[in-house]
Amino acid sequence: MAVVTGSASGIGFATACRMAAEGASVAMVGRREPGIQSAAEEASSHGTARAYVADVTDAAAIDRALAGITDELGTPDILVNNAGVTIVGSITEITEEDWDRQFAVNLKSVYLVSRALWPGFRRLGRAAVVNMASVGSVWAIPNDAGYCATKAGVLMLTKCMAVDGAADGIRVNCVIPGYVETGMIRGYFDAQPDPDAARRQAIGLHPLGRLGTPDDIAAACVHLCSDDASWVTGTSFTVDGGVTAGLHADPPPDLPTRQSALGGTR
Repeated sequence: MAVVTGSASGIGFATACRMAAEGASVAMVGRREPGIQSAAEEASSHGTARAYVADVTDAAAIDRALAGITDELGTPDILVNNAGVTIVGSITEITEEDWDRQFAVNLKSVYLVSRALWPGFRRLGRAAVVNMASVGSVWAIPNDAGYCATKAGVLMLTKCMAVDGAADGIRVNCVIPGYVETGMIRGYFDAQPDPDAARRQAIGLHPLGRLGTPDDIAAACVHLCSDDASWVTGTSFTVDGGVTAGLHADPPPDLPTRQSALGGTR
């Protein structure tokens, strides 16, 4: 039984669909009821998928959602912490409020949701957790200091969770996506003076010659949660079309200023 946060669209939605198709009962968690309900209805064409509304930065809201999930679908043994947001800006441009919001959504939520599910994992004696990191975990992106800092935190938190959970059969890994075709990256391109040029330049960073798709990342998540990865924990699975292997083209154009910042789940 799988819980996927930030699953109303993009990577989270693709992961929920893929897991449902593989036979898992999937609890799709999102902050806005219309969006997550619509996504769950669509995902249910692949298998069992239900919507649960919760702000993953709010411990009480997570507990309420988990109570409903457990009553309806059983005790989760898979968790994908996918909810995320990016608000661009260097440390001199981004506000304290926006800095805190990114840490709450991108990093604190991983702690809160994982903490809520951990007792059930222990009772089962098994679980697989996948946290969504980013190339920004290991690769500084201009004018995106807060986002990169949160994702670097996700990378180390993954390792700590893996060490702490191993004795209870809890495996924890993270995925490092490159530039993926989601609403988040499209908003970034649209904010550039020449969106088409920005897209071409981003594609040029990837040796494989294209941006990723949500399904590319979903496949990695499903693998890490499967029995095929039963001896894999504490690692980062880079799925980035080769972008972090080395600079393949000119650096990407400057990110938009804070005034044209974008935000939302992937």
